[in-house]
Amino acid sequence: MADSIPVPLDVRLMNIVATLLFALCGVMLLAAGAWWVLRQPFFPLAGIKVDGELTHTNAVTLRANVTPQLAGNFFTVDLAKARSAFESVPWVRKAVVRREFPNKLRATLTEQVPVAFWGEDDESRLINGYGEVFEANVAEVDQPLPRLSGPLAQAGQVLGMYQVLAPLFTPYDLAIDELVLSARGSWEAKLDTGAVIELGRGQAEEMAVRTRRFLASVRQVAGQYGRTLESLEGADLRHKDAYALRLRGVTTVVASDPKKK
Repeated sequence: MADSIPVPLDVRLMNIVATLLFALCGVMLLAAGAWWVLRQPFFPLAGIKVDGELTHTNAVTLRANVTPQLAGNFFTVDLAKARSAFESVPWVRKAVVRREFPNKLRATLTEQVPVAFWGEDDESRLINGYGEVFEANVAEVDQPLPRLSGPLAQAGQVLGMYQVLAPLFTPYDLAIDELVLSARGSWEAKLDTGAVIELGRGQAEEMAVRTRRFLASVRQVAGQYGRTLESLEGADLRHKDAYALRLRGVTTVVASDPKKK
């Protein structure tokens, strides 16, 4: 038997390359065919399931708002766009959207939990416990909430300052109704009694020191004039180691004697 002639190296390389090219073309054809099939109306979305603890909205309203924004079928629908569509609905903070075989989407929603109103009285904004400001129908809020305001970029700082200061007033049967951070960085609090407290500038620790010093002695100071904390109209805590008070019915201005005129 004659010995077989060995195949030259370049020929073997060409055969290998040709085989790989044929295989690659086959894979591409299969992928293109599969993609064409998936894009056909054979796999339409049959529905959207919505779950999560929903208080301010309902599944029917959510589906009505989101469905028109969805394009494609079960396999081609863009889940990121679907998530954005859900999160654009008022009161929805976060949405997790996934496919549920064979023909549905499931959206698990986290609703906003407001801790305070944000901005002026005529604004429809609230702030959640993460310091995020969001738009919503404030008429749906069925519990008393404080009002916070300041530069939007510092919303988290305003909420943090409120959380530091509010507990300091509680032992004195007082509460902060409003806390404002001015554009210049000065803090002002309005109490539930109507009193306005000028806190000045500073970080939370400094504001807490001023507030504790004020609360520790204001009752006794008011008592010296026969007044209670309910008589407090305002206080200015911006003085070093001291504060100024305004009490209803108390004045330090001496009336002039008309006989001396």
